[in-house]
Amino acid sequence: MSGKPLAGVHVLDFSELAPGPFMTQCLVEMGASVTKIERPQGDQARTLQPGGFKVLNVGKDCRRVDLKDAATSEQVFQLAVESGILVEGFRPGVMTRLGLGYDRLRAANPALIYVSITGFGQSGPFAARGGHDINYMAMAGVTALSGGAGQPPKDAIGLPISDFCGSLYALSTTLAALLQVRATGQGQHLDVSIVDCLTHWMNPRLGHFQQARLETLEQQRQDVFNKPGYGVFATADETFVAIASLEDAFWQRLIKALPIALDGIDHSTHARRSEHALAINAQLAAAIRSLPADEVIQRLTAVDVPVSKMVSPSELPTSAHAVARDLFTAVDGIKYARFPVKLT
Repeated sequence: MSGKPLAGVHVLDFSELAPGPFMTQCLVEMGASVTKIERPQGDQARTLQPGGFKVLNVGKDCRRVDLKDAATSEQVFQLAVESGILVEGFRPGVMTRLGLGYDRLRAANPALIYVSITGFGQSGPFAARGGHDINYMAMAGVTALSGGAGQPPKDAIGLPISDFCGSLYALSTTLAALLQVRATGQGQHLDVSIVDCLTHWMNPRLGHFQQARLETLEQQRQDVFNKPGYGVFATADETFVAIASLEDAFWQRLIKALPIALDGIDHSTHARRSEHALAINAQLAAAIRSLPADEVIQRLTAVDVPVSKMVSPSELPTSAHAVARDLFTAVDGIKYARFPVKLT
């Protein structure tokens, strides 16, 4: 038997695409066994993103079945009764119509943890709607804070942030429910709304905006995007570096390490610098543009200013950090990052 923490835990996974499979892949890497139930034509990710499908389903027992067939559905019901965790991502009511609803399964297995991951939750005005990552970000206020200063909102940053946000809340609450099962013998139905989860991530922004009395979206966007001494800057050799010198100590070290023209600008405190963020960052951009990336990195790391060279996705597996941390493994020749926290 595996010595991993979730050894002996069996998961029945009805989810597809990204949110559920990402969550259950994390469970696999922590030692759980996962049986993945797919529709007869297979998880749609098999055709939309076959490489992504592979890395999100490593080590799972994948089975294609027709749940609309009564006999097959009953066989899957028995698998569910014997499982500790069930994960599904259908719209509300679908599992019940298939004979696999929570109430029926709870009667047969009171200890079952039944995880429903949907865009809008099991209740509410949008519960029956379909959606994807971009829809959830728009509804959770994230899209309103995307794009950049002086630009319209955009489709985020190239990662399905909402999907993975929901996955991690599903993962954490499932683990909490597993502890409760072991203490009480009682499972529960976890209603994981991706919009709810992403809205929870908005709390620090909401608190700041209210405390600072930033009431309009324009004020909020200016606050988010116009940070003095903070941003991604192009270097002389057409590389990009990310610099974060928000705190006074970092800022004072930065201006000693780089030739920045700040005549007539009060930059003594973060509040003062924020008033002149555009001018400060323009001067910082000019200074960095005159130097090669390696020199910028050397100068700033020498005085302990946070700076990083931009790494492209293709470079990730061979990056110094990933290699040193033994972060990557492979399946069918496709390299992917393993679960990032090692458990002993």
